[in-house]
Amino acid sequence: MSDLSESDPWLDRVLREGAAPGLLSALVERLSPTDLQTLLLEVYRRRAATVTPGGLLRAYERNRFTAPSVLDAGELARLDALGHERLARHGFTGLALSPVCPLGTNSAVATVDQHKMVTTVRNTEVVSDATNVLALECAVRRRELLRADPRSRRRVRLAATHRVVRAQLFAGPGMPAHFALLALCTAGRAEGSFAFETAALAEQIGVHLDVLRGARELGHRISAVHVFLTDLTEGRHRQALREHVLDRLARAHPGTTFAFDDDRVSGRGYYDGACFEIRATTSTGDDHSLGDGGFTTWTAGLLSDAKERLLISGLGLERLCGLFHRHTVLDP
Repeated sequence: MSDLSESDPWLDRVLREGAAPGLLSALVERLSPTDLQTLLLEVYRRRAATVTPGGLLRAYERNRFTAPSVLDAGELARLDALGHERLARHGFTGLALSPVCPLGTNSAVATVDQHKMVTTVRNTEVVSDATNVLALECAVRRRELLRADPRSRRRVRLAATHRVVRAQLFAGPGMPAHFALLALCTAGRAEGSFAFETAALAEQIGVHLDVLRGARELGHRISAVHVFLTDLTEGRHRQALREHVLDRLARAHPGTTFAFDDDRVSGRGYYDGACFEIRATTSTGDDHSLGDGGFTTWTAGLLSDAKERLLISGLGLERLCGLFHRHTVLDP
């Protein structure tokens, strides 16, 4: 392995100017994860020993990862509680996730560049997408079901409200490095005729719509909600998606609009089979994306079983709280 990286000029400069020859290769290839952890812990222990109170305050003020949310904590807590209340109604098990997950949780399963994560020196990374962690737990639980019955179709429904941290810089105002998300995962097994897929889609979209309905009851100013579904199978399952997802949801949620989005570009290559987006309109007519989801092959890969299925989705609680400002109402 070469010490120089053609794709990262900043790393190239560091290796040329400040490091011993072969250092990067030695760290990556010759040290075990535990030994590398030991080394880095000592490096940062010594660096922390040089931090002064004044320097600490300056770092706190300048570091975008350490700034608190600008939103009211009480409002976010109300949405968090609302989310868990509605999840229980739909049979989802809520989990309180750890702030960290194993190193590679995103890059190994979701093929997201590791530079977009906040990696720790203890061979972990800060959770940047709760659905990835829920997928790991879904795989553990599905594996136990399959051990008891190799043909088990019992579905695993997990959810979490979690403050995630993203390392990449987002364009535009109001996009902080950390924010609250409601994440859902439904894991199961292929049932034929796209049956698992349509049932899971209708269920998860229904959960998100139920949360948005509750947010309205809390006073958040959502004037309209729109659901867009994209068939990623080149039309093979369009009829099933229309009949068992869009039409079914339209009957259950009058006032919400449902349609196919055949022009969607984002998510192709990330999602498999079908994906969806939930958009909402403010009282002033501004349209915003609040939710997104789709099928992935993550549990199929984790369990080495192509018949395993997984639907993931997320609803932006932080965006909901910040964009659809709550007016004063009596709490139910």
